[in-house]
Order: sequence, then C-alpha cells, then structure tokens
Amino acid sequence: MILANAFCLFFFLGTGADPAVSAKSNHCLDAAKACNLNDNCKKLRSSYISICNREISPTERCNRRKCHKALRQFFDRVPGEYTYRMLFCSCQDQACAERRRQTILPSCSYEDKEKPNCLDLRSLCRTDHLCRSRLADFHANCRASYRTLTGCPTDNYQACLGSYAGMIGFDITPNYVDSSPTGIVVSPWCSCRGSGNMEEECEKFLRDFTENPCLRNAIQAFGNGTDVNLSPKNPSFQATQAPRVEKTPSLPDDLSDSTSLGTSVITTCTSVQEQGLKANNSKELSMCFTELTTSIIPGSKRVVKPNSGPRRARPSAALTAVSFLMLKLAL
Repeated sequence: MILANAFCLFFFLGTGADPAVSAKSNHCLDAAKACNLNDNCKKLRSSYISICNREISPTERCNRRKCHKALRQFFDRVPGEYTYRMLFCSCQDQACAERRRQTILPSCSYEDKEKPNCLDLRSLCRTDHLCRSRLADFHANCRASYRTLTGCPTDNYQACLGSYAGMIGFDITPNYVDSSPTGIVVSPWCSCRGSGNMEEECEKFLRDFTENPCLRNAIQAFGNGTDVNLSPKNPSFQATQAPRVEKTPSLPDDLSDSTSLGTSVITTCTSVQEQGLKANNSKELSMCFTELTTSIIPGSKRVVKPNSGPRRARPSAALTAVSFLMLKLAL
C-alpha cells in the first residue's frame, strides 16, 4: 500500500518521466511541471494529493470530506494560470487524457460505490450555502446560449471555466467521464434512474454538464489556446449615457411636460446632494440650481419658480428713461 501511494505521488507530481508518455507532447504533464515550479501551487497540490490518497481502512478508501476541503483550498488559492492548465489541458492521446481525468483524484473526490440521483445530489448541494452559490454561478456563466458565437453568455469563456472549477470540492464535483482525448464530456457522479415524474427535469440538469456547448467550447478553446483576448475575465457592462444638457439659466420655452427634463440633471444633482460637494460655478451645479428652483405646471408650458407670488406689472421702458433723466438733472 505504501509503495502504491508513493507511485501515485510520483505520477501526479510529475517529478520524473511518465512511462505512458508517447513521443507527442503531453500538455497535462507540462502543466504539472509548471505547478511544481511555483511554491504555493506545489505545496497545496501535494497536500490534496496526500490527503485524497490516504486510506482510512480496508472499507474506507479515504476521508472524502478532508479531500474535498483540500481540493477547495487548492482551486481557491492557486492562480488559474496553474489550475486551469491542469484541468483543461488539451490532449492528443489517451495517456494524456487519463492524467487530466486524474487531476482531482476522482477515486476519492468524485466516484462512489453507487451513483445517486442527480436531483438528490442537487438538493444536497443546495443545503450548503457555498455549494448552492457555486452551482448558481455555474448555471449563470455556463448557460448555453445560441445567440452568441461561442455558445456562452456574453462570449465569456473565462467566467464559465471559473464557475466549473469553483464546484470542485463539493458533493456535486464534476469531472471527465472517461479518458477520451477528443470527446470532452464532463458530469457530476450521478444518474437520473429513479427520478419518476421528475425525470425530465433531472435529464435537463444533467445535460447542463454533459451536453453543454458553452462549457465544451470553453474547455476546448482554453486547451487549444484560442480563447486569448476573446473576453475579459470581468466583463464590463456599458451603461447608456443620458444626453448632455446644455447650461441654461432657465428651462426652454417649448418644454411641453415634466418628462422632458434630462435624466443626467437628476443624476448629477442627486450625486452632488449625497456627497455634500461645495458649491462652484460648474455646469453640473448650474443645472442642479435650475432643477431645484423651478417646477413645471402639468399640462402647460409655464415654468414657475417656488415662493414667487403673482406677477406684477413691470414699468415700461419710457418711464424708466424719464426717471433716470430727472435723477441726472438733480445731480
């Protein structure tokens, strides 16, 4: 048993030549070697390999709970430039694909004596707040979309791969179902047998993994290196900007109703009031003064200033001129 565990450590850490490696390049082996060159990656990877390979008893091959915890620490604390290369490396032969499948030590972290029902597994996941959150992220970021070129929402492969990796280390841990180098199929360890009248929902949930074009394309693109510059890791959403409002001392004469006010004025004024900015002569504060000191009578074109009484008759221009002339003569 000790000899077998030593061989497993030797195999996974990539410290020597892999006897199954063919003349072709083994990208998964290269990824393991790259991890060994990083102290943090090597330390956490060695930790989960040791824990997940530790046999408890003849009837209990490992401590699955501790194995899951070690895997979560690895994928949460090691940068994706190392973990993604190990999880999603491209393969040309079965030996490489098997190394890829063995990345998470599936005999402990993934497989079990029997496959539970997928809906039961989903319900179990939803009882844990972190697992529930990770599963929701997966459905949001890997949801198959037939309106995008890549099959992913907003064409973001990185978000889908990150959500997939985030589920590793829970009861719903997904993994490759076989060692096929080209036919990429991943799934949780579950089936839809015994689903009864919920079989359709169960099959739909399972297809989110096994027949998901977004996830499949994301894995293939990463392995082939074709996802570079396809989409930023944190997609930015462009907000529609409101039309610019020119600085004016009063509202236009042809304003028909209150909805004609530019939304940028309201936004600016709200920001100024909330932040308690000092008054200055900027265009934004001029617009704020206009908004806060005027109102519009619904259904009319009249603009009324608050606290203003009835309009008084203004003296004519001639009377003003005469008054000025008399004052000039008196001086």
